[in-house]
Amino acid sequence: MIEGRATARYVRTSAQKAGLVLDLIRGQNVDLALSTLRFARKRIAKDIEKVLRSAVANAQQKDGASGDADRMFVASCYADQGPSQKRIRPAPMGRAFRIQKRTAHLTVHVAERPQIVAPVPSRSATSGDESDDGATEEAKTTIRSRAGKSSASTSAAAKATATTETAPTSGAESTADTAAQTKSVAKESD
Repeated sequence: MIEGRATARYVRTSAQKAGLVLDLIRGQNVDLALSTLRFARKRIAKDIEKVLRSAVANAQQKDGASGDADRMFVASCYADQGPSQKRIRPAPMGRAFRIQKRTAHLTVHVAERPQIVAPVPSRSATSGDESDDGATEEAKTTIRSRAGKSSASTSAAAKATATTETAPTSGAESTADTAAQTKSVAKESD
């Protein structure tokens, strides 16, 4: 499998700002990631594009120049904090405020997308219980029994709704009567 990695260190931006752009390309094909970076309206996108191109070149060099960039994708990309440069900004009344000029380390990993091959199910020619549709007799029996249970519960529910529709609806007594009738119908169906 073809893999490549590239890192740009001490890039003059914050790791948070770089992370916003890196989130856009994570998991994308290399061609789509390059076009995304080309049209991104962030200053750091140009630096990330350089790192991505370097990672692809590293992967092709490692593989012996046979690696195809069309099959590669951005496997992972992240921005770590670098050292901050401390500067001083003059403030009122002779004071000074500190400014941090942040840096970041950009890392991009590219890899060849694995080809997924679906396993082909093998059919057994020796099973004699199978009919034309491929189901065994045991499976057909199970399906029939499940269908019978579901129709019984459906008829019990229909009886319960019929009894609740005919029952008088006056106060708490009718609610208790309706609940009792529903329970008795459910017990009969079991």
